[in-house]
Amino acid sequence: MIDPLVAGLLTGLSLIVAIGAQNAFVLRQGLAREHVGLVVAICAFSDVVLIVAGVAGIGTVVERAGWALVVVRWLGVAFLGWYGVSSLLRARRAESLQTSAAGATSRRRTVAVRMLALTWLNPHVYLDTVLLLGTVANHHGVTGRWWFAVGACLGSIVWFTSLGYGARLAAPLLASPRAWRVLDVLIGLVMLAIAASLALG
Repeated sequence: MIDPLVAGLLTGLSLIVAIGAQNAFVLRQGLAREHVGLVVAICAFSDVVLIVAGVAGIGTVVERAGWALVVVRWLGVAFLGWYGVSSLLRARRAESLQTSAAGATSRRRTVAVRMLALTWLNPHVYLDTVLLLGTVANHHGVTGRWWFAVGACLGSIVWFTSLGYGARLAAPLLASPRAWRVLDVLIGLVMLAIAASLALG
């Protein structure tokens, strides 16, 4: 029970914690202290919906066609391998996240629409959260996959809450190219380790 939960937590965090439009927007809202609760809620709730859909959907396919798991498994291995290598290559370049507090207060509706667009119009969210997490979750068995999902959901909630409300404290660190370089290396290594575990069964 604990192992799938921890695996889900770490895998979920590994996929979420990366430089991207969604995280940049959450951080920017946190710095400006504008509608932080709304932004965090949208991100966390969206991830929970996608994670549950991924685990439930892949589980149904596996029950009806076991061969599908083999196909999705190797797609997951390929994607994770590519993801890991991309993170390591990105770590070679000096990148930083430039943020600044907005001067004028944004409307609540405008912020919500932007956050929803950044979350649901990103094709990677369907690959990462639905397909990839669903595939990895099903390697933990009928019961274990849901504990894996719980762990992944907790990881998402913890990350977005920490990023949104801790933005002012974390901003100097997150703006450092060296910090992002180290983070990309860690993410790359975790992705490659998960890919290897899937490949070895």
